[in-house]
Amino acid sequence: RAMFKKYAQQYPELAAQWQKMERRELPDNWDANLPTFAADAKGMASRSSDAKVLNAVAQAVPWLLGGSADLAPSTNTLLTFEGETDFEPEKYGGRNFHWGIREHGMAAALNGMALSKLRPFGATFYTFFDYCKPSVRLAAIGHLPVIYIFTHDSIGVGEDGPTHEPIEHLAAMRAIPRIVCIRPADANEVTEAWRTLMPINDRPVALILTRQNLPTLDRTKYAPATGLAKGAYVLGDAAGGKPRVILIGTGSEVSLCVAAYEKLTAEGIAARVVSMPSWVLFEMQDEAYRNSVLPAEVTARVACEAAVRQGWDHYIGINGRFVGMHGYGASGPGPACFKHFNITTEHVMAEAKAAIET
Repeated sequence: RAMFKKYAQQYPELAAQWQKMERRELPDNWDANLPTFAADAKGMASRSSDAKVLNAVAQAVPWLLGGSADLAPSTNTLLTFEGETDFEPEKYGGRNFHWGIREHGMAAALNGMALSKLRPFGATFYTFFDYCKPSVRLAAIGHLPVIYIFTHDSIGVGEDGPTHEPIEHLAAMRAIPRIVCIRPADANEVTEAWRTLMPINDRPVALILTRQNLPTLDRTKYAPATGLAKGAYVLGDAAGGKPRVILIGTGSEVSLCVAAYEKLTAEGIAARVVSMPSWVLFEMQDEAYRNSVLPAEVTARVACEAAVRQGWDHYIGINGRFVGMHGYGASGPGPACFKHFNITTEHVMAEAKAAIET
C-alpha cells in the first residue's frame, strides 16, 4: 500500500486507471465519442461498423485489448488509431494480439487476461466457436467479462460452403448460462451493443456479426437503436399499437422483416416488427416490458433468423412460423444462398399471412 501510494503521487493518472481496472469500472464519459451512422440503404457489414466502434471504445478505455485467431483482416478487429502497436516479444506495450490459428488457446488466454482485470476481446469466424467453447464456458462459470467477436455469422459467408456456415451455433451459445449473445441488426445497433456490453462486468459477452452489408435503418422512421439494451424492442408498429401479426428478426434478417412489415402495412395488414438482438438481455427485463413487446394476445408470430429453429418456440409459440435454416447449407454467394433457402422478404410475408389465417 505504501508503494502504491508513492506510485500514485508520481503517476496520478495511471494510478486512477489501475484503481478503475481493479474495480472493473470504466473511465468517465468513455462512450462520449461512439459513432452514429446515417441511414443508408446499402449500409455496411456489421463486422465493418464494429471495427469503427471498437476503435472508438479502445481509445477511451486503455485496458481494452485483444486480437484475432489468424483472421484479423477478415474480422476487422485491429486497433488502428495513431500510436497503437502490436504485442510482440520485447514489445509488451502493444494492444493488438495475433494469436495464430488456435482459437482454444486464444479463448483460454482471454480468461487469464480477464482475471488480471484487463478487458480482453478475441475474434474469429463464428463457425470456429466450437474450438473456443471449453474456455467460453469457463468464462461463463467464472463470471469473467471476456468479449468475443464472432463474424461470418451464418450463410452469407461467400463460397466456403456448409463447413463455414454456423447455422446451429446461436442455439448452442444461447444454451450456455450467463453468456450474453448479441446479434445486431445494423451499424447503430452495433454502437448500442458496445454501449451495453462494456458496463457488464460479471459475465462474458459475444457479438455475432455479418460478412455481408446490412442496410442502416432510418431511425427517424423506426425506433432508436437504444432499444438494443433491453434485448428486444418494437421497431415499427401497427396503427394504434394493435398488430394482427408480429415479425421478429435478429441480425441480418431484421431488414427482411422490416421490408415485409412495410409491404404488409401497404396492403392494410396490421403488423409489428421487432428487432431481437439478445434473448438474454430481453429475459432480464420485467414481465410488463416483455409483454409490451410480445403481447400474449397476438399469437400470429413469425421469426426470421438464418439459423436453426431450436429455442424460438419460446417466443413464437409451438404453432409459430419460422423462416430460417432446416438443414445444412450450400456453397455460393451470400445472396444466392439466402434465395436458395427461401430466407426472403416474400417468404416472411407469406408466413405472416398464413399465421393470421390459422
